[in-house]
Amino acid sequence: MHSYRLKYGETGIEVQLPEENLIKILKTQELTPVHNIDLEVNNLLEQPIGSKPFNELFQAGDKVTIVVSDITRLIRLSQYLPPVVDRLNQQGIPDKDIVVLVATGTHRGGTPEEKKRIIGENLFKRLDVIDHDCDHSEMVYVGTTSRGTEVEVNKLVIDRKVILTGGIVHHLMAGFGGGRKSVVPGVSSRKTIAQNHLHSLDPEAEQSNPLIGVGAVLNNPLHLDMVECTEFVNPDFLINSIIDTNGDIAKLVGGHWLTAWEEGCRWADEKFGVPIPELADLVIASCGGFPKDISLYQSTKSLFNAALAVKPGGTILLLAECREGAGADEFFSWSNPLKNGCLDPELRRNFTIPGYIFYAAVESTRKAKVILYSSIAPELVEPMGILGTNSLDEAFKLADIANPKSKTIIMPYGGSTIPLIDSNG
Repeated sequence: MHSYRLKYGETGIEVQLPEENLIKILKTQELTPVHNIDLEVNNLLEQPIGSKPFNELFQAGDKVTIVVSDITRLIRLSQYLPPVVDRLNQQGIPDKDIVVLVATGTHRGGTPEEKKRIIGENLFKRLDVIDHDCDHSEMVYVGTTSRGTEVEVNKLVIDRKVILTGGIVHHLMAGFGGGRKSVVPGVSSRKTIAQNHLHSLDPEAEQSNPLIGVGAVLNNPLHLDMVECTEFVNPDFLINSIIDTNGDIAKLVGGHWLTAWEEGCRWADEKFGVPIPELADLVIASCGGFPKDISLYQSTKSLFNAALAVKPGGTILLLAECREGAGADEFFSWSNPLKNGCLDPELRRNFTIPGYIFYAAVESTRKAKVILYSSIAPELVEPMGILGTNSLDEAFKLADIANPKSKTIIMPYGGSTIPLIDSNG
């Protein structure tokens, strides 16, 4: 038996596994963190991708909105935002003319401590930090996309200079996070978010749209609609980070809100895609610890990636603390239409992001046996087809991890590694 240590919340778990069972431990390429972040940011501001230099875009008298991700996204913004604000100050834009808008999408607002953690205590003291609220913030209608999405956005991204920040990660629905997602769903109305995200469902069948998926942007209607939505806002600048599995900034891209983001996506695809020689009987996936496993809603990223590595009918053991439970108040309420056999039509009538994540998780359980070791009461996930347990020993027994016939893949950072079948074997 060989011991493998995986992250769980802010602690770790030891997994004992017959060494001959192991197909592969999925790890990304060795990445060198950005050591001098201030220097890197200033280089990006002076030589951006697809954009005029920062100093030509921002001048004294401008009112600036900086859109930032909420606490569920680990993007190390507190490390790379200060030099951006410093540059604005140098351009004659004082702190009082800068607003930080937290792109919550449909998530809850943040606490003061969380906001300090997002942008750093110094900037939190200096700048106005406002949570977007998709139901109650003052919205402005800016247009309708070719796919029929009525675009309503927070007034703070209209008639002001707008800087998008965020992190580029692989994403189940949009292909990649970051970039245009800071606008939709980030600072949009609930109606706009629902209309856009409805493209996640196949218009012809009761299933997910086959054109969406992890890393999928070509012909992805959800992504293309997001781009159209963001064109109405036309942000002035973007700076996005890509985080390695140690939680460090491995890459920064800056410049035009679409062009620079696309370059970052290509880099992430190359660095985080991991070839596997074959599909596994058992996939053991950790989300990589807190905050990546803060809730089931966030932890499903690891579930969806693990589903790419498991054989049909195989087993996925997901290790996710889920200290905030579902992470979305409505998440488990979708169990009712599921039990009544009307999940798909109900989601089409009343589309929500948590509803779709629930839907996609159920699709994963139809491919493989899913065992969840977490702090969530097992009866809450049972209707989804997930075997939940609060006992690690029981989780190991349910997964039968010591089975000598069980070829296994371990994913220490399930949400950050994308299994790719190696055609060369």
